[in-house]
Amino acid sequence: MKSTRSAILLTSALAGFACAPAYAQATAERDSADEEIIVTAQKREQQLIDVPQSVSVVSGGTLERLQAATFQDYLKLVPGLQLQQDTPGVGRLILRGVNTGGVASTVAVYVDDTPFGSSSGLVNGAILAGDFDTFDVARVEVLRGPQGTLYGASSLGGVLKFVTTEPQTDAVDARARVSGETVKDGDMSYSGTAMVNLPLGDRVAVRASGFYRDMGGFIDSIGTAGSDVEQDINDSRSYGGRVSALFSASETFSLQATAILQNVESDAPTSVESDPDTLATRYGRLSLSQYVPAATDIKYRLYNAKATLDLGVAELVSSTSYGELDQDFRDDLTTQFSPILAAVFGTPNELYQDQTTAYDKITQELRLASNPGMGFDWLIGGYYTREKGRIIQHFEAVAPGTLTPLAGLPPLADAALRSVYKEYAGFANATVYLGDRFDLTFGGRYSHNDQRATQVLAGALVGSATYPEATSDENVFTYSVAPKFKLAEDTSLYGRVAKGFRPGGPNVLPPGAPAGTPLTYDSDSIVSYEIGLKTEMLDRALTLDVSAFHIDWDDIQLLAQINNVGLNTNGGTAKSQGLEFAVTARPTDGLNLSVNGAYTKARLTADTSPLVGGLDGDRLPYTPPYSINVNADYDWEVGDAVAYVGASLRSLSKQNGGYDFAFRTANGRQRQLPAYEVIDLRAGFELGRYAIEAFARNVGNVEGKTSVGGTGIYPLGAIATGLIRPRAFGLSLTVGL
Repeated sequence: MKSTRSAILLTSALAGFACAPAYAQATAERDSADEEIIVTAQKREQQLIDVPQSVSVVSGGTLERLQAATFQDYLKLVPGLQLQQDTPGVGRLILRGVNTGGVASTVAVYVDDTPFGSSSGLVNGAILAGDFDTFDVARVEVLRGPQGTLYGASSLGGVLKFVTTEPQTDAVDARARVSGETVKDGDMSYSGTAMVNLPLGDRVAVRASGFYRDMGGFIDSIGTAGSDVEQDINDSRSYGGRVSALFSASETFSLQATAILQNVESDAPTSVESDPDTLATRYGRLSLSQYVPAATDIKYRLYNAKATLDLGVAELVSSTSYGELDQDFRDDLTTQFSPILAAVFGTPNELYQDQTTAYDKITQELRLASNPGMGFDWLIGGYYTREKGRIIQHFEAVAPGTLTPLAGLPPLADAALRSVYKEYAGFANATVYLGDRFDLTFGGRYSHNDQRATQVLAGALVGSATYPEATSDENVFTYSVAPKFKLAEDTSLYGRVAKGFRPGGPNVLPPGAPAGTPLTYDSDSIVSYEIGLKTEMLDRALTLDVSAFHIDWDDIQLLAQINNVGLNTNGGTAKSQGLEFAVTARPTDGLNLSVNGAYTKARLTADTSPLVGGLDGDRLPYTPPYSINVNADYDWEVGDAVAYVGASLRSLSKQNGGYDFAFRTANGRQRQLPAYEVIDLRAGFELGRYAIEAFARNVGNVEGKTSVGGTGIYPLGAIATGLIRPRAFGLSLTVGL
């Protein structure tokens, strides 16, 4: 089948919003430079300088100050985080180069204690990472390197975690914001957000928030080779909200229930037609040929109940969740297939594909963790998930310029793939303190999964077939070991060895599959070796975080095409090694400076199948060898008000696109996305309950390319490349209670 596409305390060493201590590689709000950053990356509260792994945090206050709502908006705040994307809501997260373009995720997305996204390799989870709106979240946390011990499957490269804001019982709070934005050669954009926190007595509180964002399009369909003519075809909308209720029954027991709903709609990909060799944009403008209008509608639904019971020596936590993801899209296939249909049936036509990709998922985690003060920290837990997935495809020929099906043609192609994934896991983690300066953290996780899948095909283009049920099961053990040595009270040196994995699964074979095509594909795994240094100096006015890593990746999961049907397979090995750093300085009150970046050398160490197209030595896709991010902000008092200005620079070196065997053979290399730099500016004024801010994104109007599509899809041999938003100017107004 074709694949298209806990209370957590957080403070910062920076006044205002910009960049927190580099050892946190974070940005956050704080009241005092003397406060510590407390996080729960290891599912318990710890000072971040004591966590023996690489962690980044972006606070909710920072996200609002930067007008950041999606993955694309806060990449510049996290060293080494990359995004392959061509449509809002359709994106692949990449950490430390762990990516070869398969359909299962290598970066796990969590909302609080709940994993969101498909665990299976049969529901396109890699390109449907949950891009939740960040309004009124407490923070976004990024854990780099494999997190298989505490966070389970599909966390080969790391974890991106949304931490929502808990209801507060001590005060009423409310806030609203409206903003408008203009983009070069495009439509206006508008957004509105609001939140309210209501205590209902000393023990009960409710917090609710909502948002609506309408982003104007900026790509035109200009009639290339007879396509439709329309301006600004890629407008998009995102809207939804969150409601959470907290019941603190006693000093020892609390229950919190949360519901999150979000829709992401777009009317065309954020892609332009480019030269297939150089990837330079064609026709002197941002354009994409449109015959049948494309559309994508994605729905997130997530419901969670979390109960916490303090038993004295330990705390018991139960997290129960139900989640849904539903993507409906229409894809224009006219250039590829309409000439063939016209030749066979003698009828002019345009052609599109309708597809629904969806899953519903139940998860349950129960864990027991020691309370502080025992001299030995431990955590044990159990995990269960059941996921039901489906991909439904329909191909339709229509009269040119309409969505009216052509009469007299037989059904062309319909396909349905349905799957069930179940996983059981037990895990444990412990820290042993061997004196005042040295401790050792270690853990393990044993996972078992069972899967089954069925496929049905029908239509003139694919024939008719119902395939036997395909099944698979496997057992996987992951581990982590992390020694840490405190060189001083504010300086620590750590090492970490950890293993992560992605589940394997069943394959449903395409028609005419050659003998020997695998009935199942195996899990792949990585082992990561990391060493890092975290330090604070001059009362946190200068901080440094640096880490070096080496990753070995075996049995890589790959997506192959056999008879125009996608098939999961294993093959080859890869290595990724590099250096990540963050430096933050507060040379004077109100001035905050930070630089973070990454050097990543991620390459195949064996050939893949020619059906995939990667050769030994090729760089792993969408991982620039160098990335640098610079942020500078200055706040000052103006009477009773505060004014501020800020700027950000994000610089990426050139990077490989996806693998293409024919292009590699002809050119001796894979396609390469050009290097680019993006500059953002901001300035604002805060007075009491009111704040006004002006901002500019991509002031140089660079065409930063973010993805490369397939060949043969667009007229005159063009290839589609996703790109960042052009130059935009905006203004926002915020009112608080």
